Amino acid sequence: MDGELLTGHLQELRRGTVVLACLALLRRPGYGYALLEALESAGFAVEANTLYPLLRRLEKQGLLESAWNTDESRPRKFYTTSAEGSELLALLLSDWEQLHAAIRNLSEGNER
Repeated sequence: MDGELLTGHLQELRRGTVVLACLALLRRPGYGYALLEALESAGFAVEANTLYPLLRRLEKQGLLESAWNTDESRPRKFYTTSAEGSELLALLLSDWEQLHAAIRNLSEGNER
C-alpha cells in the first residue's frame, strides 16, 4: 500500500472526527496543549496547527465557550463544550453510530 495514499485517506477520515473528539473531551474544561496530549494518549493524533484553528472555529460557532485562567505563571485559555455544543455532540454521535453500523454491515457483506 502506498504510504502517501494511506496517509491522505486517513487524514480525510479523521478530519470530521476531530470535532467529535474535541466536543467530547471538552465537556470538562481544557486548554489546547492538554487537549493535544489527551487526544494523542487516546490514539487520536492531531497536529497543533489543525487543533488551534479548529478550537477558534468551534468557539466562533458557539459550540465551545472559553475563559482565560491567569492564576498560574502562564495564562491559558480554557475551553468548555457549550450547551449547543453538547446538543450537537449527541446528534453527531448518534449519526456516527449509524454510519459505523452501516459500514460494518457493508464490510461483512450484509447489504440490505
